[in-house]
Amino acid sequence: MKKEPSGNIFSDRISDVPRSFIRDILKLTADKSIISFAGGMPNRDLFPVKELGAAASKLFARSGKDILQYSTSEGYWELREWIAHRYKSVKGIGITPENVLITSGSQQGLDLLGKTFLDEGDGVIIEEPGYLGAIQAFSVYKSLFHPARVDMDGIDLERLKQALSDYPVKLYYAVPDFQNPSGISYCEENRRQAATLLEGRDTMLVEDDPYGELRFRGEAKSSFYKLIPGNTVLLGSFSKIVAPSFRIGWLVAAGEVMEKLVIAKQASDLHTNYIGQRIIYQYLKDNGIDSHIEKIRAAYGRQRDAMIAAMEAHFPAEVRYTRPEGGMFLWVTLPEGLPAMDVFKQSIGQKVAFVPGDPFYVNKKDVNTMRLNYSCVDEDTVHTGIKRLGGVLKKMISALQ
Repeated sequence: MKKEPSGNIFSDRISDVPRSFIRDILKLTADKSIISFAGGMPNRDLFPVKELGAAASKLFARSGKDILQYSTSEGYWELREWIAHRYKSVKGIGITPENVLITSGSQQGLDLLGKTFLDEGDGVIIEEPGYLGAIQAFSVYKSLFHPARVDMDGIDLERLKQALSDYPVKLYYAVPDFQNPSGISYCEENRRQAATLLEGRDTMLVEDDPYGELRFRGEAKSSFYKLIPGNTVLLGSFSKIVAPSFRIGWLVAAGEVMEKLVIAKQASDLHTNYIGQRIIYQYLKDNGIDSHIEKIRAAYGRQRDAMIAAMEAHFPAEVRYTRPEGGMFLWVTLPEGLPAMDVFKQSIGQKVAFVPGDPFYVNKKDVNTMRLNYSCVDEDTVHTGIKRLGGVLKKMISALQ
């Protein structure tokens, strides 16, 4: 029998990093009888399968030898041009292709930022609740987290000011549009005040924007990259607007920051999947993207409305929840004294899954919050699942009283 390595063979860096609770939940939801509101996945029925297949066939027929070769670390030039042009046309952000680094999904972007900026003990301001993937990525570099609460207006400005004043903070990680996990968006005034606090400091704001194109209510707000470009690195991704399996994302940065990120990228994987970059670009060139995004927005808007309507009908009055204007998630707050993890254990028995709030906090356990995803479930199934979950909540809240 082979001997397992002893525990002291592993680095301190990896020993304290938590497993992804969400990834572990997804193993449970492989059971097709379970209605899952747990995943952070786009709706597979909306993938442009035929169009992507046509783009791939065209590429292999015309450029098969070229697309199978190594490529540049920065990424395919034409795709970087497309990204830069879209920022200008949609968000009024003036960048050049040189400001764009293609990454293996946004998650690699977080890892590259950790490599580039963080030494052990460096401070990172993280939203509370915050994106689990960022907590996990920056934990690898043994950073010190300084949580700042988010509410319906955005970041807690007093806490942000305090953290910036009291600690040596290298990064402030934010998802200002349809935040994961809460679904909230920073209001315009909140963004501007946060930008004022950051401007001129040796702190980089990491603006993660995987959901910004998925707005189905309200008006778009200013990007931090537009407000304080010198203090901002912008992350984007094709995972939510085309398909996630390509793992094609990007970083937007300038000057020395971009130079260092490219070095970190070269040390990580030389370059991102080149065939995937070429297929994505061919698809965009042949089909455009706006009509496809509008299709996604319409579907997610209907599914969000169905979830809100079902919650209004079946959730106890003591339960509160956000009403996002876009994206893929909403956030539920239960009465004090009712841990969402306990609710999860009961709801699985009723064949309903969600993500309890615990993984989205730093150093907090048994919280009374949960994340629900509405992008992967049709309206009828949403109603069935929320009705079941409402029954669990009524029973458990009644037991508290």
